Amino acid sequence: MASKCAASDPWQDCMEVAVAIARKAGAVICDAMRKEQTVQIKSSPADLVTETDQNVEKMIIGTLKEKFPSHSFIGEESVADGAASVLTDNPTWIIDPIDGTTNFVHRFPFVAVSIGFSVNKQSEIGIVYSCMEDKMYTARRGQGAFCNGQQLKVSGQEDISKALIVTELGSNRTPEVLKTVLSNMEKLISIPSHGVRALGTAAVNMCMVATGGADAYYEMGIHCWDMAAATLIVSEAGGVVLDISGGPFDLMSRRVIVASSRAIAERIAKEVQIIPFQRDDQKE
Repeated sequence: MASKCAASDPWQDCMEVAVAIARKAGAVICDAMRKEQTVQIKSSPADLVTETDQNVEKMIIGTLKEKFPSHSFIGEESVADGAASVLTDNPTWIIDPIDGTTNFVHRFPFVAVSIGFSVNKQSEIGIVYSCMEDKMYTARRGQGAFCNGQQLKVSGQEDISKALIVTELGSNRTPEVLKTVLSNMEKLISIPSHGVRALGTAAVNMCMVATGGADAYYEMGIHCWDMAAATLIVSEAGGVVLDISGGPFDLMSRRVIVASSRAIAERIAKEVQIIPFQRDDQKE
């Protein structure tokens, strides 16, 4: 009987293991937030990494590798250390050990563990654990999205003038990039929309759209590990996930719009100027 059950739902075991490891990782992060952090700088003075990022990723990947030795892995810190970031048809875990490292360093309470799982390049599982809030966001393809067991539904708002929009300034401080980022925000505020918010973590920003607490989120320059889990959570909550151009979403493109409705997503695509970033699956 057990084998028949497993065959009908091949990824249930993966889901259970990943939720447990996300919770364990969250406990490590919350404990580390109470201690002084050794902070290193990555691509810019605003792009930070800590020992906790690296240790948590090792713990997550180590546990998953032991359970699922044939699976592939894309992790933020492994990629930073030179590993490739290429999505194949093989079952693949896409991991951001701490989404919101700057928040973590400052003890600003929006910090998440993000674990996505893709098979045949299609998202099957999305887990975002906002550990300071103790909110476990989960989604399975075709089975809905939940937060601490409560089913999620987007707001359904279609009028951008009544929308609360989430985005980020990003870690790139190049003057021309920053100018475009700010100009895009200005365009959306001037519609006028109800406002713009930034929580400092792409994954939690997207989960806010899934809960109906915000109506849209867009960003350019983020990575596949920021988006893999949360985009599934939004779509399973009834939301729309598009490329920043308004076309189909591409996990490796480093850009996304998620929204409560296609009307709002397409309006954002129309308003914002695209900032070109190198894809995750292209070598420097």
